[in-house]
Amino acid sequence: MILDLFAGPGGWSRALGVLGFRDIGLEWDAWACRTRAAAGQLTVRADVAMYPTWPFVGRTQGLIASPPCQAWSMAGKRLGLLDQPLVHQAVEDLAAGRDTRDRLLAACRDSRSLLAAEPMRYLHALHSVGEPEWVAMEEVPDVLPLWRQYAAVLRSWGFSVWCGILNSADFGVPQTRRRAILLASRVRTAHPPTPTHAQVAEPDSLFGPGRVRWVSMAKALGWGATDRPVPTVCAGGGPGGGPEPFPSGSRKALSDARNRGTWAPPPARTAAPRRRSARQGNALSGNATERWSWSLRSNNQSNGTVRRSDEPAGTLFFGHRANECTWVAEPSSARADDGTGPAVPEPIRITAQEAGLLQTFPADYPWAGSKGQQFSQIGNAVPPLLAGHLLAPHLGVALDPSDFTLAA
Repeated sequence: MILDLFAGPGGWSRALGVLGFRDIGLEWDAWACRTRAAAGQLTVRADVAMYPTWPFVGRTQGLIASPPCQAWSMAGKRLGLLDQPLVHQAVEDLAAGRDTRDRLLAACRDSRSLLAAEPMRYLHALHSVGEPEWVAMEEVPDVLPLWRQYAAVLRSWGFSVWCGILNSADFGVPQTRRRAILLASRVRTAHPPTPTHAQVAEPDSLFGPGRVRWVSMAKALGWGATDRPVPTVCAGGGPGGGPEPFPSGSRKALSDARNRGTWAPPPARTAAPRRRSARQGNALSGNATERWSWSLRSNNQSNGTVRRSDEPAGTLFFGHRANECTWVAEPSSARADDGTGPAVPEPIRITAQEAGLLQTFPADYPWAGSKGQQFSQIGNAVPPLLAGHLLAPHLGVALDPSDFTLAA
């Protein structure tokens, strides 16, 4: 079997399914388990830290692990960085067959920090019978020093290992999501996959074909070639609730405009400019056809990443109200700087379907739970297309990126 620790809503599993394989996932979150069940993925709902290793000994070909990143992520308090020495100690002890987790956990500032050491408990048990054949692990970039510690242990056990930072956009994901990756194998030389995309398209050369340009959000969302795409309304608010940014009656108008690649705010929702004369106000009433270009803000904090729709998204963060992703509009043509131009439409929260597509999940992926629960799953998932690039060499199959549907 292929064992998937901290399986989440199925990023690795989706990639394996496209490649013609299946895994069995261990996952604790109830809504992620429901999503996996609806997607037809094998799942054991369990705490990875409490589950025994013996059911997998003697029957595991590959081990996948994406420990929860909240303790380390820049979107959280990052207490995992303070706990890092304790996590390193846990990995060292577990690699030697010593279980000191209870003592170390009591000293951790974030109870989730030690979860990054759990894969070593499984690896030690499997190593006793010469398993697994290969390992693939993924985490936020700050975990790279821990992956290097894993790499040293695995090399001492006879594995070839590579670990480093990869940018998801270099592999066709419409998101510049950087992740620390560890790849290990007993039967082949471990090395990172060859990037297929680049920020600027590269011409073919004597050394092979050039890389194509990064995939934009507009392309991934099926907005076509226009540079003035339109986001969809997220009815019922975004993660954490909140008022709907536009009345539900606007959905059809927005949907129709999306097909045209343009959108004008409904007159009832057009805010008055900050400064305008009566004559200017009358003139503005004819601006209903003003076209807007849209960008995605990765969160509602002042330092949130903002990317135009003809670029890849920044890393999608969810799980906290401050991490809501919203579409923000700018006029696609020049307008006066004196506040006399047409009112800018209000921000529109990204939908779960759009966020899933930017993670390279199919448009009809069966996300379970409330909007907040769906967004949390999406933000924590491994992009299936990136996972496919990482897994294909271990499985001895060729990856066809066109098998990963990007357009809605």
